[in-house]
Amino acid sequence: MAMSPAVLKAGLVIVGLCIAGYILGPPLYWHLMEGLAAVSHSSSSYSCPPCTCDCSSQPLLSIPIGLSNISFADCAKRDPEVNEDTEKNFVDLLTEELKLREAQALENQQKADITLLEAKKIASQYQKEADKCSSGMETCEEAREKAEATLEAQKKMTAMWELRARQKGWKEGMTKSTAQMQGNVQTV
Repeated sequence: MAMSPAVLKAGLVIVGLCIAGYILGPPLYWHLMEGLAAVSHSSSSYSCPPCTCDCSSQPLLSIPIGLSNISFADCAKRDPEVNEDTEKNFVDLLTEELKLREAQALENQQKADITLLEAKKIASQYQKEADKCSSGMETCEEAREKAEATLEAQKKMTAMWELRARQKGWKEGMTKSTAQMQGNVQTV
C-alpha cells in the first residue's frame, strides 16, 4: 500500500504544528491570561483579596551559624594584591613542577642510557665468547680431521708391516721367544 506524497506532506505538517503547539502553547497561554487579567482589572474596580500564605521564613535547608561563611560574597571580589600574589605563586608552582618533571625525565634518560650501555657491554662479551667458541670448534674440528688422517695413515702402515711380517713368516699369536727358537732351529 503506497502513500501519495501529498498525504505524507500533510501528515508531516500536522506533526510539525503539534510539536510547535506543544512547545509554544504554555508560554502563550500564560501571557494571554496575564493580558486578560490586566484588561479585566483595569475595566473593573474590584481587586483580589490578599493571599494568606502560611510560609515559614526559615529556609528548608539551614546551615548552622558556626559553619556558615558569611564572607562568601567577599571571596568572589577581586583583590589586586591577593590576585597578584596568587598569580606569582601559581607561576612559581608551575615553574617548579616543570623543573621537577624535567629533572625526572633527565634522570630516566640517564638510567635508560646506562642500561643500554650495560646491555651493549654484555652483548659484546657474549659475542666474544661466541667467537672463542666458534674458533675453538674450528680448531677441534681441524685436530679431529688431522687425527683421523694420522690414524688412517697408521692403519695403512700397520697393515703394510703386518703384510711384510706375514710374508717373512710371522703368524699371529707367535711371540719373540718362539720366533727366536724357530730361527735357531732353522739355522742349526
